[in-house]
Amino acid sequence: MSKDLRIIYMGTPEFAVPSLEKLVAAGWNVVAVITAPDKPRGRGQKLVPSPVKVAAENLHIPVLQPKNLKSEEFLEELRSYNADLQIVVAFRMLPVVVWDMPKLGTFNLHASLLPDYRGAAPINWAIINGEKETGVTTFFLKHEIDTGSILFQEKTHIGEEENLGDLYERLMEIGSNLVVKTVDAIASEKVNPLPQDESKAKNHAPKIFKETCEIDWTKSAEDIHNLVRGLSPFPAAFTQINGKNCKVYKTSFQTGSIQSLTSGEWATDQKSYLKFQTADGVLLIEELQMEGKKRMKIGDFLRGNTL
Repeated sequence: MSKDLRIIYMGTPEFAVPSLEKLVAAGWNVVAVITAPDKPRGRGQKLVPSPVKVAAENLHIPVLQPKNLKSEEFLEELRSYNADLQIVVAFRMLPVVVWDMPKLGTFNLHASLLPDYRGAAPINWAIINGEKETGVTTFFLKHEIDTGSILFQEKTHIGEEENLGDLYERLMEIGSNLVVKTVDAIASEKVNPLPQDESKAKNHAPKIFKETCEIDWTKSAEDIHNLVRGLSPFPAAFTQINGKNCKVYKTSFQTGSIQSLTSGEWATDQKSYLKFQTADGVLLIEELQMEGKKRMKIGDFLRGNTL
């Protein structure tokens, strides 16, 4: 198998870094990386590069950071690399003129078992919905987002107490191995792209907004527990306590009810527990961050704060 394929890699966040690093370590010829423009961060609004840009520069790969993917200037530069294959991991939606450019096509890594959980936040929603299994998929891009023919999939179990951060780390690793496997297969002409089975497209994974993160105490204790897991550590589920926003990072739940309390009301011994009544049980807050405070375990918080 020749590794002379000219590959262009597209990605921005941390999730896309291991795939790039493993491709290079495996000897593949990544001729350029495309990532988002540097963004202003912090109080000084200093321009900060994306994790993928940092990785690419460490690997001495040319980096392109187009603001407009349809601009003729960018398209000319892209054509000049004469890529055989393009790979997309956690980037943005591409115009046809970009993904249709290389002769071997463009494939994407998606953090779900497509066609289930198409969309921007598949890892979040798999946990929020209480799924027991998820995975990663590589597929060729086509017009409609996340709908192209499937190349490979890898399944994995979701642990009962696993949160977004935990699963993100695992899928990042599993996905990076699948990207290398997919390139190997394409280069060896050992791929059999299969159309997605629309009967399996049962759930969507839309972008997470602030309103998604607010806890609805009329829901079941298990549903709220899963919401907390699916949003921890970022952006985090939240509720109001004594008129202040409180981010909730870790919970547990139990059946039964707190005497005389209705959904959304809480009880505490001011030492070790903070319990909320839900529609069908009790949610115990284990880690939280009150507005203006640090993230703390509940015992530490209660010892220094009166509710």
